[in-house]
Amino acid sequence: VFVAAVILGKNWNTEFQLNDSKQLSAKKRQELFDLICAESSAFKIVSVSPQEIDRLNILQATMVGMQRCSAEIEPVPDYLLVDGNRYPVTNIQGQAVVKGDCLSKSIAAASILAKVSRDRKMVEFGEKYPQWGFERHMGYPTRQHREAIAEHGLSPIHRRSFRLKPVQTNLL
Repeated sequence: VFVAAVILGKNWNTEFQLNDSKQLSAKKRQELFDLICAESSAFKIVSVSPQEIDRLNILQATMVGMQRCSAEIEPVPDYLLVDGNRYPVTNIQGQAVVKGDCLSKSIAAASILAKVSRDRKMVEFGEKYPQWGFERHMGYPTRQHREAIAEHGLSPIHRRSFRLKPVQTNLL
């Protein structure tokens, strides 16, 4: 899991089309990633390891990522908006916003940083573990990914808590 926080600042150029990272092409996400990193007042990107996800569960691991971002971003924001329906335990006042990446430029910017960072890590994993093809499916449970698991078993970076279709559960 990758989580990001972004403070866009008062001088952020509103003509840049920030939106839900899933609705943007990989090229556009990369362009915006570079722009956000260069032009935002502050940003923080953290990852939560597959082992932590297995220990906590995906929701709690995401909340831990949000807590880490809010604790580590400098300067500390006055108010924190997070995507979703749960707000992490933090000393910063704020709120959870359902579909926040479609409603808030700062949440959209954070989703772009998190998605690009995650995709970059998947490309690295693809180089390290080529038989699983992470650079092609980006870790999503596509048919190609499931077939690679069926053929090669789980890689060292696969989450053990992720549930595959019933015929494949013997791989866990």
